[in-house]
Amino acid sequence: MAYKSIRDCVKDLEKNSHLIRIQKEVDPHLEMAEIHRRVFEAGGPAILFERVRGSDFPAVSNLFGTLERARFIFRRTIRRVQSLISLKADPTSGLKKPSNLYHALRAGLTALPRRALGGAVRYRRTTIDRLPYIQSWPMDGGPFITLPQVYSEDAYIPGLMKSNLGMYRVQLAGNDYRTNEQIGLHYQIHRGIGVHHSRALEKGRPFPVSIFVGGPPAHTFAAVMPLPEGLPEVAFAGALAGRAFRYSVDRSKEPGGQRIRQVLSADADFCITGVVEPELLPEGPFGDHLGYYSLTHDFPALRVTAVYHRKNAIWPFTVVGRPPQEDTIFGALIHELTGPMVPVSIPGLRSMHAVDQAGVHPLMLAIGEERYTPYEKERIPAEILTVANAILGFGQASLAKYLWIAAYQDNPDLDTHHIQEFFDHMLRRVDWSRDLHFQTSTTMDTLDYSGVSINRGSRVVIAAAGQPRRELGAEMPRVKLPETIQDARVIFPGVLALKAPPFKSEADRIHVDDLCNQLSEQKESLERYPLIVVCDDAEFTARNLDNFLWVVFTRSNPSHDIYGVDSFVEFKHWGCHGPLVIDARIKPHHAPALESDPEVVREVEEMAAPGGPLHGII
Repeated sequence: MAYKSIRDCVKDLEKNSHLIRIQKEVDPHLEMAEIHRRVFEAGGPAILFERVRGSDFPAVSNLFGTLERARFIFRRTIRRVQSLISLKADPTSGLKKPSNLYHALRAGLTALPRRALGGAVRYRRTTIDRLPYIQSWPMDGGPFITLPQVYSEDAYIPGLMKSNLGMYRVQLAGNDYRTNEQIGLHYQIHRGIGVHHSRALEKGRPFPVSIFVGGPPAHTFAAVMPLPEGLPEVAFAGALAGRAFRYSVDRSKEPGGQRIRQVLSADADFCITGVVEPELLPEGPFGDHLGYYSLTHDFPALRVTAVYHRKNAIWPFTVVGRPPQEDTIFGALIHELTGPMVPVSIPGLRSMHAVDQAGVHPLMLAIGEERYTPYEKERIPAEILTVANAILGFGQASLAKYLWIAAYQDNPDLDTHHIQEFFDHMLRRVDWSRDLHFQTSTTMDTLDYSGVSINRGSRVVIAAAGQPRRELGAEMPRVKLPETIQDARVIFPGVLALKAPPFKSEADRIHVDDLCNQLSEQKESLERYPLIVVCDDAEFTARNLDNFLWVVFTRSNPSHDIYGVDSFVEFKHWGCHGPLVIDARIKPHHAPALESDPEVVREVEEMAAPGGPLHGII
């Protein structure tokens, strides 16, 4: 049976021991988020908060907190969607395996959206301030919707089949927003809603936007699903839900007399309708998925026209922060579904992996075919550079900051999701004098503050092919380091972490310059250590792979923070003959890292005591 609402899903999860209830009143200011984080970290169940202080509605979180639970939620339909995607990747798969065709046809039957008269979401109206005002981190600018489905249409070609349903953060209150009248919309570059906004401005039309919360869980997942342009998320939502996306339409006049068309998700638990204001307003800060705050910047605001909810509505939410978090599970499920499409989308590409532990966009690992010159005695990067350029022009992958790409022919068993093995493979083969390719002034992820300004920074492609050039060292090499280096450790074979003085101004780059100069005379002793990381805390950086990935790739801007031992420039190509050095110290322009409120942490830990609602769970 297909879920018609979040409540249907909650009942099913509870019946199958995947959900707990918290009956005591909880505070949406920091407490609910801290409970969520602790339960997620423990691999615990979904959580139904029955009494949310200051709100008329219960809330649920951690629905997708484990991959097993996500598969359970979609257990009746995921096979159909996988067959549909496989069929698109290889149309002959329906002939090879007729069951694929059968399941794909079943998915197709529910993919077409269906008009509804009214709909459950129109049960009653409320106001923004009666919704759960959930704030996740102490410095957040206010309460946010963290699992929104933001719906927009093309001003030139209205209708659901040209619509966009995306997950863009929504600030409910704070800053300069007029309470109950305005809410903030933050959408990054390369997003579908941005195209629709541009088209509305071009046509001189108001830009109506609807925000759905809840409904069938498939609708939430559809909002994060990377779909090819032209395939609407509402169609995917229907296929995955096993129930067509149902909608109704409000029509009204703007003050200037122009008519607008506002779409409501009939099955949503909540629906906020509005029109984007002509002026931008400050939005943020917000604790984001890189593990830092994205700071206050001007973004569009939505003038609220109505807030609807269904009977017995439940407010779903998640918590965003340093990975892994619940959105990590979204990524894993997306990979399971879209894996067959990767080779079809970019010829020569075998696989790619946006690394969640590094904040997704800062680090991309890829494997590509290397077939251009099979007659050469030594394989060098050639076709994989073509593949790398294609990746950097492919949807959200175009925001990759560090792209490491290996040749499939060197190890057909290499897997981009086995991160430690991938780095080992690359570092044994990379030639820093040849294999670095920079874009020094380009767009970056809006949430990445390692660049020169919002949306601006650099990227680098590191391409390695051929036989291993070196073995990797696992113990500290015998080299003399500058006196400014306060601690030195091996992170994993071939990679060193060196603690340097804090980076307080541009003058502090001299610490890395001095390091490179001193090591240039000793580079033969560093042959087995091709990568050196300069950081604020060598012990923390070397403690585990996740810390290495987070520190190095979220705190460095390739054009500014990559150095080399015995470096050179030849006809505008930069390289080095010794180890590559990445300055991953925190810089003054970086956003602050996320930290929980100690008092709230203590209160949540008390809930884990015997007799408490979280006893035996965290």
